[in-house]
Amino acid sequence: MSDVVIRPVTPDDLPAVVEMVHELAAYEKAPESCTLTVERLHECLFAPDPAVFAHVATVDGVPAGCMVWFLNFSTWEGSHGIYLEDLYVRAAARGTGLGRALLATLARICVERGYPRLDWSVLDWNPARDFYHAIGAEHQAEWLPYRVTGPALAALAGHEGITAR
Repeated sequence: MSDVVIRPVTPDDLPAVVEMVHELAAYEKAPESCTLTVERLHECLFAPDPAVFAHVATVDGVPAGCMVWFLNFSTWEGSHGIYLEDLYVRAAARGTGLGRALLATLARICVERGYPRLDWSVLDWNPARDFYHAIGAEHQAEWLPYRVTGPALAALAGHEGITAR
């Protein structure tokens, strides 16, 4: 690869990042589930006190990959960590080391800030799992992800008898 730059996303990068997130959703066989827009991502990344962050990787000035992440927290360790929500490298740049460079960027942020861990999830069929194992990532088989959405979320939110503030 020629001139590779990994840097925090700017507003000018948002159309390319949103496009790559939609490409990732298609790769993960769920394009209909991705409703991200440039406007919505702008609101999230550039709010006065953002809770989500993103980096873009460019090759010769052209966006070739991105990652979207946020801070998590371990009560057991009493420390923040980073949760990588999305990591995507466009097909033309796969196998070039760009994915590793993106992950290394987050690893450096963790080390610089004293965060003890970097977490992410991956679909069980994704061939990137071999790469993740090769860089020392460990599959957390004992932890199962759960999610509540739609009508179940609304029903849970409407629970009577306890006032949440």
